[in-house]
Amino acid sequence: MKIPSKHIENAVDQLSSLPGIGKRTALRLVLQLLNRTEEDIQTFADSFVHMKKKVKKCESCGNVSDEIICEICKNPNRDQSMICIVEDIRDVLALESTGYYKGIYHILGGIISPMDGIGPSDLNIPSLLEKAQNGEIKEIIFALSATMEGDTTNFYLFKKLQPFELAITCLSRGVAVGTELQYADELTLGRSLMNRQPFVM
Repeated sequence: MKIPSKHIENAVDQLSSLPGIGKRTALRLVLQLLNRTEEDIQTFADSFVHMKKKVKKCESCGNVSDEIICEICKNPNRDQSMICIVEDIRDVLALESTGYYKGIYHILGGIISPMDGIGPSDLNIPSLLEKAQNGEIKEIIFALSATMEGDTTNFYLFKKLQPFELAITCLSRGVAVGTELQYADELTLGRSLMNRQPFVM
């Protein structure tokens, strides 16, 4: 597809460099932006520049924040003795949307994946071990993806955390509500049997 303007082509290249956005989608978005006023475009561009300059990583958990300590970590109503370990900010948002979890988080910034060249030294693990060592933590919850990489990371962290004699738990894995049994994969079905719970009316 030949774009008749180098400026539009450059804008398309920039947008299509984002994950999940192909050239066609990028072109559609660029043409939409082209119809906006110069002031609107400036506001649009400034929001990204300000985001890059102003957004910080929470010094306690690694979450994104406008301050050095995020709102979750400094909330006095959160249980500071319970840490939920997640891969990135998207997992925090997902868990927070449930409204059930009242502890704090620790964001690893990825999971161990030798195929992608990501090892333990690439993750936010040292500060987690420091927290576990200070004696204020009672429970650590593994909330990583149910994949080989996620399980590998869980196992590595478990071995590192074992000496601290903490309660180490993980999210229950099983058949999702509304799923017909015949359509569940074997791994999910097996874990559902292994993690079965008493029937409560």
